Amino acid sequence: MKEKPLILKNKIYLYLTEFFAGMSVMAVELGASRLLAPYFSSSQIVWTIIIGTIMIAMALGNIYGGRSADKDPDPDRLYRRIVVAGLWIALIPVVGKYIIIGIAGVLIFAVNNNFLIIAAFAACMVIFVYPLFLLGTVTPSLVKYTVDSLDDSGKTVGMLGAFNTIGSIIGTFVPTFISIPAVGTSVTFLIFAGILLVLALVYFVSAHMSKKGIIKAAVTGVIYLFCIIFGHSSSFAFWQNDLTVEDESVYNYLQVYESGNRVVLSTNVLFGVQSVYLKDEGLTGMYYDYAMAAPLMAGFYEKDSPMSMLILGMGTGTYATQCNRYFGEMDIEGVEIDQKITDLAREYFELDDSVPVTTYDGRAYLNAIDEKYDVIMVDAYQDITIPFQMSSVEFFTLVKDHLNPGGVMVVNMNMRGSSEGSINDYLADTISSVFSEVYTVDVSGSTNRELFASDDHDILNKMQTGIACENNEELNAMMNHIYENLVPYAAGKRVMTDDKAPVELLGMRVIDELIQGEVAYYKNIYDEQGIKGILSLISG
Repeated sequence: MKEKPLILKNKIYLYLTEFFAGMSVMAVELGASRLLAPYFSSSQIVWTIIIGTIMIAMALGNIYGGRSADKDPDPDRLYRRIVVAGLWIALIPVVGKYIIIGIAGVLIFAVNNNFLIIAAFAACMVIFVYPLFLLGTVTPSLVKYTVDSLDDSGKTVGMLGAFNTIGSIIGTFVPTFISIPAVGTSVTFLIFAGILLVLALVYFVSAHMSKKGIIKAAVTGVIYLFCIIFGHSSSFAFWQNDLTVEDESVYNYLQVYESGNRVVLSTNVLFGVQSVYLKDEGLTGMYYDYAMAAPLMAGFYEKDSPMSMLILGMGTGTYATQCNRYFGEMDIEGVEIDQKITDLAREYFELDDSVPVTTYDGRAYLNAIDEKYDVIMVDAYQDITIPFQMSSVEFFTLVKDHLNPGGVMVVNMNMRGSSEGSINDYLADTISSVFSEVYTVDVSGSTNRELFASDDHDILNKMQTGIACENNEELNAMMNHIYENLVPYAAGKRVMTDDKAPVELLGMRVIDELIQGEVAYYKNIYDEQGIKGILSLISG
């Protein structure tokens, strides 16, 4: 065994190595969730995949690191692995998004079921397993270098574990609350990669910096500089060059872009849009127009005072804006968990400053207030990310408790599946266990379905009265279309509770169905003409 370098004779540096390794592992894990979320969502399924693959990598790293340290206890090997891990992490902002899109593009043709699980797992395995495997070798290697005798082995191993845990805690909080909101996911990867590279560089400089080592250090620096230049401002939607805003918040990836007379907000790049605002102030043709039937069902034209409305999941406020435009004076307030979305709503979507928006979770807000409303809009289901706490019988009971007599709840269900037992069937059954009157209508040209619920048996008559009183021809035609297509919901027994609400798995089934429907045309071309047919279609 070669003599231990001087820097390692002081255990403080070994403890610092453990500290920064633990910190970097958690930072990469959180960065992984943000890198994957715009493509696969931030659902519990994706988080499970991230945590599972990282634990696999760390376990394998622990095994390899222990065996390697016993076989050849040379600390140079450990710090070389740290260098490789740092460079790999630095390269993630440069190439990670291309790998994800490539994997998704291949698998979308190769699999028929569980696309979300398989694609996210494959992306995690390719992008994150190797560097975290390398970081997993740190702890067993350091135990070999720090334990001098059995007399103090327990204390030494305990100190290593403590430094790793403290580093992990800091690596959890810093990305979530500081670096990702402030400088983004890409720069966060670069920061923690740089920490690992500096850690290793300090070792090699202190231990034995030869001419060959200087060359290696220079090459490492050049690669890291390359990553900084090409990775610090990379776009998740790299194929789009017309984005007005691309940003990240504590909760979401955010992009705003303009298309003709529309301003669009999206919180992902693969599964549609979240909010649309029309500059010409007409109807949107989207679910916002359908949801405007709720005020008529609640007797808008029969009330002497302004109607009160609460929107849970305010987004950019399109529904509030449309209601104000077409119905005039209403007392509207919104709840939106993401303050950055509210800021974008004020700046780009013309949400009026007179409409108050509270930054809070929708259910927690209802628990905190006593007010009652004529209409409550639930629009918190963001593509495939459906919060279970806003999908249960307890939640809808809470909504009902905050409705005035004759009040109406309208729910935007954005993943309309055609198979029996879809997420929308579960939601509708759950709502039907709380409200006596439940009607649904499918939004033309989309996967959205609007659900209206009330305990007032007269809501359809009130809607007819409202239509008769409506002077705007465009809105009148839309309301007539909705009325003619309303379907009374036949309730089943699929009731979700706070204890049991498998919204992720149910949503995934619908996603599989929607994806297969979207790519069926391209699959047929691929089956008949192979990859040449697809390339010809793209180029021509």
